[in-house]
Amino acid sequence: MTLTLRQAKGAAIAAFLLGGLMAGCTGGGSTPSAPTTTPAPTTGSTPSPTTTASGGTPIIVGLVASENGDLAPWGKDEINGAQLALDDFNAAGGIPGHTVQMEIQDSGSKPEQGKSAAEKLIADGALALVGEVSSGITAQIVTAAQDKQIPVIAVGATRTDLTQGHSNVFRVCYTDAFQGPVMAVFAYNELGLRKVGIVTDEKQPYSKGLSASFRAAFIKLGGQIVDEQFYESGQTQFGGQVTALKSKAPDGLFMSGYFTEVGQIARQAHDAGLVVPMFGGDGWDSQQILQYGGDAIVGSYFCNHYNNKETRKEVQDFLAKWKAKYPDEPEPGTTMGALGYDAMLLTLDALKKDPTLDSKGLTAAIEDTVNFPGVSGNITLKGMHGNPTKRAIVVKLTKDGQIFAKAYEVADVQKALAAAAKK
Repeated sequence: MTLTLRQAKGAAIAAFLLGGLMAGCTGGGSTPSAPTTTPAPTTGSTPSPTTTASGGTPIIVGLVASENGDLAPWGKDEINGAQLALDDFNAAGGIPGHTVQMEIQDSGSKPEQGKSAAEKLIADGALALVGEVSSGITAQIVTAAQDKQIPVIAVGATRTDLTQGHSNVFRVCYTDAFQGPVMAVFAYNELGLRKVGIVTDEKQPYSKGLSASFRAAFIKLGGQIVDEQFYESGQTQFGGQVTALKSKAPDGLFMSGYFTEVGQIARQAHDAGLVVPMFGGDGWDSQQILQYGGDAIVGSYFCNHYNNKETRKEVQDFLAKWKAKYPDEPEPGTTMGALGYDAMLLTLDALKKDPTLDSKGLTAAIEDTVNFPGVSGNITLKGMHGNPTKRAIVVKLTKDGQIFAKAYEVADVQKALAAAAKK
């Protein structure tokens, strides 16, 4: 996302995040058949179409999530996290004189259905729209919300230019312009890689943009990209790509796509004798990556927003609440549980500070957010044009899931790139 800041104090950060590394989006296209899960039905009611709540009428916060389709594992966690946030908010007093409700609409893991879901929520009187995980779907939510200037708070949509030109669009996650350089610095400094091959899903703008941001940063650090191979979402055979990559003898592979294809690529690469360190972005974040990749993907690394094993108080409190509410799911299966919680609670926190209780006032209150203590880290939106400056973590895949490897602040990555430029 091209970051347009409203305050000069953010210019230095914006310059880094841009750095010529225009990135893609966590797309909404289809992927191979991942199991689908349908969460609980909507909890909201349907008031008369309006964007203003008054006289004790219910306040509707809309949630767009992938209840069905290939992205359902992310959608399920998003919904559970958002519901937990609403429960916490109401337990703490909510909005005096009003009932705050969450209405859920299913994107079906498809951009066009995500737009229809957003339009339905707006017609039902939602003051704000939370969601989605996919940037491809979120872009369509933004389109639906634009005319009435309904605030949109994205959960895991990392596409760098998603907020550009939209004063009503925010996110609680970092952007691809940051996670690409994070993985470049990790690969170069921590893994000691110098000759890397890239594997990109050319059907997903997320994957293409993330590969581009990684490439630019890795070259700045002094590394070499020996080859880049492309595939399309839904593809299951990658023999040609693996053969081409193997001929270039890379000492590592950066794979920027989704967990479904990434797992299969890893398995086929190992079977072909291409056994090198593999790493990627937050599109890997699903327990199902181990089903697709097996032993071939174990030991690989990817960039993420949060990890269940972190010892921060916010994380441990969140997990305790999650376990109490969802006893059959002791921990969120993906980071989207934490980001869904953060997106919904941040929205509700702003709502409590907005005396107007309308979408325009709520947008201003969200924009005024400073140091919101999220489970995924502190979130500041004031003057940042919807894009919080957040740390990123690198996790390592084990047979039992993910373990923390390293955390990066923006300053850490800036320092590494500046040091390389002086060489």
